[in-house]
Amino acid sequence: MNNWFKRNSIHFIIAAIFLVICFIYFTPAFQGKTLGQNDVTRAQSTQKEINDYRAKDTTILWTNQIYGGMPAFQIWAPYKANLTSWVINGINYSFPSPVGTILVFLLGAYLLFSVLKLNPWLAAAGAIAFTFSSYNIILLVAGHANQAFAIAFFAPILAGILLILRGKYFIGAAITALALALEIRANHVQMTYYLLLVLLILVFIELYHAIKNKTTATFLKSLAYVGAAVVLALAVNASMLWSTYEYGKDTIRGKSNLTQHTTEPSNGLPKDYAYQWSQGVGECVTFLIPNAYGGGGRGPSDADSHVVKALVEKGAPADQAVYIAQNAMPLYWGEKPFTEGPFYFGAVICFLFIWGLFIVKNRIKWWLLGAVVFTMLLSFGKNWPYVSDLFFNYFPLYNKFRAVESILAVAGLCFPILALLAVNEAIVNENKTELFKKLKITFYITGGITLIIAVLPSLFLSFKPSNQLAYIDQLSQMLKIDNATASSLAQALVEDRASVAQADALRSLIFVALTFAIAWAFIKKKINVTVLSVGILALILVDMWTVDKRYLNNDSFAAKQDNNTPQPREVDQFILKDKDPDFRVIDLTQSIKGDGITPFFYKSIGGYSAARLKRFEEVVDEQLTKSINHDVLDMLNTKYIITQDQKTQNLGMQVNPTACGHAWFIKSIKYAENADQEMQAISSFSPKDEAIVDKQYKSDIDEKTLGTDPAGKIDLVSYNPDHMIYQSGSTASQIAVFSEVYYNKGWKMLIDGVEKPYFRADYLLRAAQIPVGNHKIEFIFHPTSYYAGENISLAGSILLVLALGGAIYTETKKKPAVKPAAKKA
Repeated sequence: MNNWFKRNSIHFIIAAIFLVICFIYFTPAFQGKTLGQNDVTRAQSTQKEINDYRAKDTTILWTNQIYGGMPAFQIWAPYKANLTSWVINGINYSFPSPVGTILVFLLGAYLLFSVLKLNPWLAAAGAIAFTFSSYNIILLVAGHANQAFAIAFFAPILAGILLILRGKYFIGAAITALALALEIRANHVQMTYYLLLVLLILVFIELYHAIKNKTTATFLKSLAYVGAAVVLALAVNASMLWSTYEYGKDTIRGKSNLTQHTTEPSNGLPKDYAYQWSQGVGECVTFLIPNAYGGGGRGPSDADSHVVKALVEKGAPADQAVYIAQNAMPLYWGEKPFTEGPFYFGAVICFLFIWGLFIVKNRIKWWLLGAVVFTMLLSFGKNWPYVSDLFFNYFPLYNKFRAVESILAVAGLCFPILALLAVNEAIVNENKTELFKKLKITFYITGGITLIIAVLPSLFLSFKPSNQLAYIDQLSQMLKIDNATASSLAQALVEDRASVAQADALRSLIFVALTFAIAWAFIKKKINVTVLSVGILALILVDMWTVDKRYLNNDSFAAKQDNNTPQPREVDQFILKDKDPDFRVIDLTQSIKGDGITPFFYKSIGGYSAARLKRFEEVVDEQLTKSINHDVLDMLNTKYIITQDQKTQNLGMQVNPTACGHAWFIKSIKYAENADQEMQAISSFSPKDEAIVDKQYKSDIDEKTLGTDPAGKIDLVSYNPDHMIYQSGSTASQIAVFSEVYYNKGWKMLIDGVEKPYFRADYLLRAAQIPVGNHKIEFIFHPTSYYAGENISLAGSILLVLALGGAIYTETKKKPAVKPAAKKA
């Protein structure tokens, strides 16, 4: 055992260094502070009801807090039978956020670079380069924790697959299964999908070489182990995947229910929505020069900036000029609506990546280059749609995802892999003359690009967005100035953009020169391998650290009690006095599809989730966007309406006296031929008196026994999101409509303990025929996909533990190779 620790002591030292880096960079996190992320704040409102029940040790799989009601699978679910849930919980409880995620990044990437047979210091350098790629850090600031966590497992998944391809089947398959299971459990399908796309390229390249070298049988054996690892990872996550797959078909990513008067695609997301965040073709220069396109969405804050000076010259007070510049005049000038920051892979890494294209002989180079080109082409989206449109229109599942730029997270791993392989090649390659020749060419390329932008920034970059004229008009209206003044301010902003690009180009040139110098020193035998490796590590750390601190720094953290938690407004305080457990509120001062405030206090028509139900989306688009349909608000039991006075900007609140309540008996039924007729019918109807029902549910209604009882009552007597109990009393069999969102994959209705059919009414709600008399009616949410899936997850988790134990045992039983004794002369 002592020998084992001695042999692996360097790895423990590296791990300790990673922990020190985390402690220094994220010091506020260790002091109990948290990131004040906008998306986290909105997520708090989304999870409000779920967390309230968790506090009572109760798990709910349905929440009525947002969008009238929806499954909680894509918000939060425990998945207790899943081994990886406990691993993730262990990480979260052991380290403050986001330190746990960063350590997963670092250790997982270190494993990959070690598998690539780099020395420990180079492996650590590669891990730091990947971890601190600006996009990963910006995700943490923005609150996209699941996305960042999913990206963190890219490296160990690749490490496991490479081990399998090298013939280390058992340990490789075990690592692949564990890493992929954790990747899937991170629950960001889009990032997992992008990784698998790129891994497919690797499989085809390996297949080509297997056929060429006549080693197809060995390759197929490796592929079988990879397949087994994938199946095991899927089994571990069966509950989550089954639930997600089943629910996904009914979300905004599923098939449209409407065929007329709709701009929605028949399946998948609208293209303009999916392509909204597309990488500009020219923006890829930010891989090397972070602020070439202005960096983040904030404007200049320096009192000496051209914009601030121009505003002061126009008569604005200095502090007001800075405020206007920061908030109304963004430095970013690319094609995205806005951005938190660029994809910066590092000047050191870009230099070494280009060098690697020239000198690396390992065939993995071609996969890395292919992956980078492929991900870049797909990231361009609307800005260069020729490749992206092919995938969007024809490739399975691709049109389910938005923000196509995020595929560059895969390139963020490929760049440091080839970069560090280049350094390794310089170490093992004896042809130093050829290495130096290619080093000079690399310096001319990267140094030339940075030098040109540092000296003549406008030669290749315009520093004006494509909608510059529209921006000038907008600026004119916003600041209430004439177009000539707005144009002069816009020109001052162009000068500021050029200035920050120049400054960063000079900065990158310095790092390029330093990288060239240390590589030159090694090739000329002025320094040894250790100095080279540690020097590269130090350069990468300083390079990435100083840029990342622009986006995630100590000011990004706040005390937990001050972490942007929404504070109740006066109208909220009034509404909160209502103790009814299941009424809804619509806040007309917020976007219905992006309301992160109202759901924090009560059940809302709005909300914040990219996995909302398609039918609810269609109702919002058709009935609540162009104008507010009060009939729809009534049927959704919208008891309060928050408004804002256009003159005074003061908030107001209206009590809706016609809200239908929790459930009610209707007098008549109107059948619709299809969803289009349903939508048209609810445009103007009396929800308290009639129900609009699709004709497919006609068999669930016994019209011969239907009657009316004006005195009939049905009341909600017990509220739990997963278990609603009503009490009815009527002298006739009647149709009851419930102000609860219809979802037929898991909800069942019981009348006096006996399961009975229910159906959809008014396009969105549940309805059922209730027999004469007094009855207890229950709606219980018990989805098979979750509960049966948990059993599969448990079996898969047990198999994964056994696989890991067996692989570790097999590896530890292997004796270390003994070097042959030197022969005596």
